[in-house]
Amino acid sequence: MRTLIVMPAYNEAANLTATVAGVRSVLPGVDLAVVDDCSRDNTAEIAHRCGAVVLPLPINLGYGGALQVGFLYADREGYDEVVQMDADGQHEPTCVADLLQALRTTDADLVLGSRFLTPGAYRPSPARALGMALMRTLLRVTTGQRITDPTSGFQALNRRAIRLYASDVYPTDYPDTDVLIMILRAGLKVREIAVVMHPRLSGTSMHSGLKPVWYMFKMLLSIAVTLLRRPPAAAVEGVGQDG
Repeated sequence: MRTLIVMPAYNEAANLTATVAGVRSVLPGVDLAVVDDCSRDNTAEIAHRCGAVVLPLPINLGYGGALQVGFLYADREGYDEVVQMDADGQHEPTCVADLLQALRTTDADLVLGSRFLTPGAYRPSPARALGMALMRTLLRVTTGQRITDPTSGFQALNRRAIRLYASDVYPTDYPDTDVLIMILRAGLKVREIAVVMHPRLSGTSMHSGLKPVWYMFKMLLSIAVTLLRRPPAAAVEGVGQDG
């Protein structure tokens, strides 16, 4: 079983060493790919120093585009499973093993790490809580599945899901709830487990300032586009035997 950790990174030099060290402490021999999204600092140099494969981008693609580069690499190199996690220290490294365990012992194609399955563990701002509630409702209405944390970027995927993420139906702008809708409409199975998430180690969150308003607009637009498309079953045809 070949496992890859995919970390998109933009100007994460201050956080990357501690994040990679945390993962290595749990899974010492795991392969790790850092997608350097045209950082202006020495993110790539530090990733090299940490022993990661560095996938440098010549222009800034944004979070979703950088993520898909990691999945394209995983698909090309034949990895059996991928854990997607942030490079900024928000995702607790010890939970990586929990995500992989759930992926390997259940029928899930994607295991989603949820901040809300442990009562009181995470308290979003009122505005963000409202946005998350809207995403949960849209997901339930469009797919019939209840997901507590539809905006979580902490997840583990098998070969079937990797293939879908590496296909041209993957929404590379803000891949969150729209990706879950895509996955479920393709007939893949999603399960949640409880994980721990922390504040950023340093730097500015992608959800600071007025960015959440723009994010919500773009997410609603992306969900509409996802629903207008035919279910992407063709993207995962023939991969049930190798995952």
